[in-house]
This record gives sequence, C-alpha cells and structure tokens, in this order.
Amino acid sequence: MRVLLVEDDDRVAGALVPALVRRGLTMQRLPSGAGVLDRVHDVDVILLDLGLPDVDGVVLCRQIRAVSDVAVIVVSARGEVNDRVHGLRAGADDYLVKPYDVEELLARVEAVRRRRTEKTAPTVPVVEVGDVRIDLSRHEVLVDGEPIALSRKEFQVLALVAAAGGAVCSREQVLNEVWGHRGAAESRSLDVHVATLRTKLGRPALIETVRGVGYRLGSGRD
Repeated sequence: MRVLLVEDDDRVAGALVPALVRRGLTMQRLPSGAGVLDRVHDVDVILLDLGLPDVDGVVLCRQIRAVSDVAVIVVSARGEVNDRVHGLRAGADDYLVKPYDVEELLARVEAVRRRRTEKTAPTVPVVEVGDVRIDLSRHEVLVDGEPIALSRKEFQVLALVAAAGGAVCSREQVLNEVWGHRGAAESRSLDVHVATLRTKLGRPALIETVRGVGYRLGSGRD
C-alpha cells in the first residue's frame, strides 16, 4: 500500500515513516502542503497533519477532495470535537488525534483502504461533454482528443463544476475549496481563471455563468 505522509515535524516523521515501512507500507513524506496535489494520484492513502507551515490542513483536505477520491486520514494534535467535525466535513475518511499508537494508525489505514476497495459502485471519475473529456482521477483534460494544459487551480475550478453534473456550483463553494477563503482578490482571481479556462478549452459555453450565484456545466457548444 502506498502512503503519503504530510507532516512538518521531522521528529514525528522520522519515527513514523520507518515504523510503517517495517509493517509493509510504501512511504512518501512531504513537510508541507506544497506538492501534495501533484502526488494524490500516485498513492492509496494520505496521512494529513493539519498544522502545516504553508496551508491549513482542512483547506488542503478540501483541495484534495476537489481533484481526487484518495483515502485521507487526518493525524493531528487538534483534538477538540469541532476540529474533528471540520476535518471530516472537509472530506477526511478518518481522524486520529496525536499522540497515537502506530498499530492503531495502521489498523485505520487498512480499514479505510478496505472500505474503498469494497465499494460496489465506485464513482466514475470521467466527465464527457461533447468532445471535451475531463478525467477527474488522472487530472487530465482532452478537447477533440488533444490534451489541454491547465494550471492546478484551473483544473480544480473545472473539476468542481464538472463534478456537480449540471447543478450550480456557487462562487462561495469554489472560493472556499480552491482558494481556501473568500475575499475581493480571490473573487477577481476566480473570474480570471474562468475566463482563461474558456479560452484554453476553446469551448466558452462549457462553463455557464449563473448570474449572482456561480457556475454550472454547459453543453460545450455555443
């Protein structure tokens, strides 16, 4: 099983990684949120600390969920009920409070992986609209069979709208899940990203603006 540990504390990581390797897991470790979204498709489980130096772990969990269905277990010193609720509502499959026993962590890793493997009706990670193919799992977009290069945030915005399946995706939801918070600068950035997406895809009608509300997936044809 391939596991990504996102942990900024070198002492914790230095003890945990070899302990899990000895128990048969293939381990990667990142000390911050940078690079996590680039690796979500290469691992089976993410162990996510919330107190990261560059991004709040709850925000990062939402960003992971926007692009992947990988299993996520929060491992954090934040042990209050509200912390656990926020983590689980952000998309975590489980929440373990530090300090914890390695054997318990291993059991939880195996349990979340088993539950996902045993799903009888997994979500189809591909959305197709006309000649546009959006692979939510592989982080790939094809238009008329040709790959389109998108930035990370551009893909996250497109993925949220596509995953809604024609339902309206509010601006507040996109801002919270992609940028982590709402503000004037982030709102302007969202407008720019949507305009850039329409240009890159060459399908302006693919992302419809619902005035005053947000966006929804269109037909892809003008």
